[in-house]
Amino acid sequence: MLNITKNRIDTLLDINKYKSSVIFKEDKSYLVIRKILFAFAIIGLIFLFLPWTQNISGNGFVTTLKPDQRPQTIHSAIAGRIEKWYVQEGDFVKKGDTILFISEIKEDYLDPNLVENTGNQVRAKENAVESYDQKVKALDMQMGAISNEKNLKLNQAQNKLKQSFLKVKSDSTDLEAIKTQLKIAETQYNRTVALNNEGLKPMTAVEEKRVKLQEMQAKIITQENKYITSQNEVLNATMELNRISAEYAEKTAKASSDKQTALSSKFDTEAQVNKLRNQYTNYQIRNGLYYITAPQDGYVNRALQSGIGETIKEGTSIVSIMPANFEIAVETYVDPIDFPLIHKGEKMRVWFDGWPTIVFSGWPGMSYGTFGGVIVAKENFISANGKYRVLIAPDPEDKKWPEQLSIGAGTQTMALLQNVPIWFEIWRTLNGFPPNFYQPTNTNDSKK
Repeated sequence: MLNITKNRIDTLLDINKYKSSVIFKEDKSYLVIRKILFAFAIIGLIFLFLPWTQNISGNGFVTTLKPDQRPQTIHSAIAGRIEKWYVQEGDFVKKGDTILFISEIKEDYLDPNLVENTGNQVRAKENAVESYDQKVKALDMQMGAISNEKNLKLNQAQNKLKQSFLKVKSDSTDLEAIKTQLKIAETQYNRTVALNNEGLKPMTAVEEKRVKLQEMQAKIITQENKYITSQNEVLNATMELNRISAEYAEKTAKASSDKQTALSSKFDTEAQVNKLRNQYTNYQIRNGLYYITAPQDGYVNRALQSGIGETIKEGTSIVSIMPANFEIAVETYVDPIDFPLIHKGEKMRVWFDGWPTIVFSGWPGMSYGTFGGVIVAKENFISANGKYRVLIAPDPEDKKWPEQLSIGAGTQTMALLQNVPIWFEIWRTLNGFPPNFYQPTNTNDSKK
């Protein structure tokens, strides 16, 4: 009995009638037991005020820090039939080593000379383009020659028109001169007739003047015909000038039309050449896809396809490879209630399945077999298992992680939070409260 109250039970009950009371009253060791119980009570009370480190626990597995260092599967980019294997499971392959050879199964690519034939088509179309270029150049030269010939003909026609104008002027002048001579001849004839009537001129003189008058009348008719002919020549020269312009405009238009047709054919052939070049390149690349090679140095874990003669589709997984060089990390998952307490850059403790470990969650300094880690990434979208994913890298300030670890090994993690008394932690746990929320001051997120 502790005797911590004045209401003693022995004043209310006769404890001597109980056998156990008599035994303990007479036994001297009863005093020792009371002292031991009292000491344990004091120790337990002191224990409640000891510091306890709050933590968040999680389960996960070993992975790699970078995505390109994780196990990967190699796929077939094209459909084909398995013809030959060059590796077996467990082999080490270097980047570019051949893993598998497949043959073609699509009817569009079965021709063994497909690439060569396509190359010949490309060269033929390129020659056609060059021919159209030469035709365009020839038509340009033809248009130049037509233009030069047109200018020459126009100059000739213009010169002829000028000559016709000058001839019209000359004939017009001659016509006026003959008219004057005709008037003179008429005057002389009339004067001679008058003198003859008066007896001053003989009849022969009258006849001579009549003949001369008739000659002048004939000349004026001839000169009028020449004048009219010269005017017609002017009209003809003008019409010839217009005809030449129209004729060579038609020739120029026809040559220009032929040129545009040649250019159109050239551009169409160039489009066909580009299309054939694209097909030629695609066929060359496709021929290289028959040999499936290793994307990086690593080990062949498992052949996902087997046999000879088996057909596969595009995107079919062929083999899985584990990269030879990788930086190890841990992928762990925490409950949504604990996710706000996780921050990038915080320290964590990690221990691995199969590794000797003694863990005191509240006193991490007393734990054995745990390794230091740093949070490098956390996923803000919940995973399919209902928890949030956190990626942990080795802590460079702590001891090195074991080299014997393999990718996929199980792990357990513990994020260290604030220090609180043990009684507070017991009270929090009994009430189902989360750990104390806090914002660290030394993380990358807070610095940002």
